[in-house]
Amino acid sequence: MSLTINHNMMAMNASRNLRDSYSSLAVSTRRLSSGLRVSSASDDAAGLAVRELMRADISSLQQGIRNANDAISLIQTADGALGVIDEKLIRMKELAMQAATGTYNSDQRLIIDSEFQAMASEITRIANSTDFNGIYLLNGGLSGTHNGSGLQSTGQLKVHFGTGNDCAEDYYYIQISGATASALGVGFGAESSSGAGRSISTQALAQQTLDVLNNAIISKDKIRANLGALQNRLENTVTVLEIQAENVQAAESRISDVDVATEMTEFIRQQIKTQSAVAMLSQANSLPRMALQLLG
Repeated sequence: MSLTINHNMMAMNASRNLRDSYSSLAVSTRRLSSGLRVSSASDDAAGLAVRELMRADISSLQQGIRNANDAISLIQTADGALGVIDEKLIRMKELAMQAATGTYNSDQRLIIDSEFQAMASEITRIANSTDFNGIYLLNGGLSGTHNGSGLQSTGQLKVHFGTGNDCAEDYYYIQISGATASALGVGFGAESSSGAGRSISTQALAQQTLDVLNNAIISKDKIRANLGALQNRLENTVTVLEIQAENVQAAESRISDVDVATEMTEFIRQQIKTQSAVAMLSQANSLPRMALQLLG
């Protein structure tokens, strides 16, 4: 290479190497400071696309976990109210047993029947007032076919927890039959041609009402059993979703997160190269001065 003063090729070469090393050093600094190996499309275009899809799935799974937990809380609310209704039905059966015996007169049976009707009214009040986030649970509104096309869904309650909407594995339906006194067949609101279940004001009605109350208790127990089974399914679903979210998060981490040990090694390497390039550029910039010795 000739000794020239118009072009300092060694300085240009050192400058280019310095620029490359400094750029790589900046990338390492950005990765170490952010903790991300892929923070822009230029770092890994394919990896970025896969990572964003995984991040969307992770967010959906985490929301699905919250949805399932909310549904569990809803079921527990309904089950708690049904537990109180259970106590009322047991008391009504006790009253019917009391009125069914011949040791009480008509006036006493009317008094017993007044408490019987009060229990029925309380069952209806509980069923009509039990709600979760404004959704009434025991008034029969969740017993029909689901329809979510309107602003307010009707029928069965649809709990969505999957990342898609392609099959039944993405959601459950919560169906709760009505638990009002009339739905259970007891109290003045009950539909009965014989009057059984409507009143215990006579010995015959009290005896007939015992069978009605047994059926009411069975109907209530079926509702609670269905809710309990669905709660168990939802709890298992939450466990599966948590495992799935954890594994997808681990896969996303392998694509996105920086290996600090490896990147720190690269950082030190680029730092040394940058320092070396700076030193060599300083030397290369001083080399043209040697031409002055020939001119003098």
